[in-house]
Amino acid sequence: MLVIGLTGGIGSGKSAVSNLFEQKGITIVDADIVAREVVEPGTQALKKISEHFGSDILTTRGTLNRPTLREIIFNDPTEKAWLEALLHPLIGESIFTQLHESTSPYTLFVSPLLLESKQKDLCQRILVIDAPESLQIARTTKRDNNDESLVQSIIDSQMPRQKRIKDADDIIINDQDFTHLENEVDKLHACYLKLAEREK
Repeated sequence: MLVIGLTGGIGSGKSAVSNLFEQKGITIVDADIVAREVVEPGTQALKKISEHFGSDILTTRGTLNRPTLREIIFNDPTEKAWLEALLHPLIGESIFTQLHESTSPYTLFVSPLLLESKQKDLCQRILVIDAPESLQIARTTKRDNNDESLVQSIIDSQMPRQKRIKDADDIIINDQDFTHLENEVDKLHACYLKLAEREK
């Protein structure tokens, strides 16, 4: 099974790219989606998070208040470590299962922390989505309604762009229009189908 790891900094356009691959019938295993699934209402993980951080960490609908939690863990390394110890094993198990159940010619594994973790060992090839920092900030503040300083601190905490690019097998520079993005995905899809054929 050919697994392509897709990563990039916050606001680089990982979701837009993975959606385009999904439209081509490719199975997407997204670490962020898995991370949401393991803390859905009714899960043991959400219960433990609520007990640890207090009921303010939940929205009025009983779901996890992600912006509030994000702010806490970015300002407190101890709390971040506690949360990771709880969630990482659950997320890892779910990712592994979903990759093995995939039936498409190749599988796209999307993760913002792909290159900073052992997750890259699950992949045969790395695709990095890159964008100028100013674009990352503009996209993220618009999407998440966060202020620029918080987005900047997230960018600063992530792997530097140049290091990410150095570790890539393939790169899409996402600084133009959507048609450009579609064309880049088309080219890579054709390439990955050939590689998948060879892997058989």
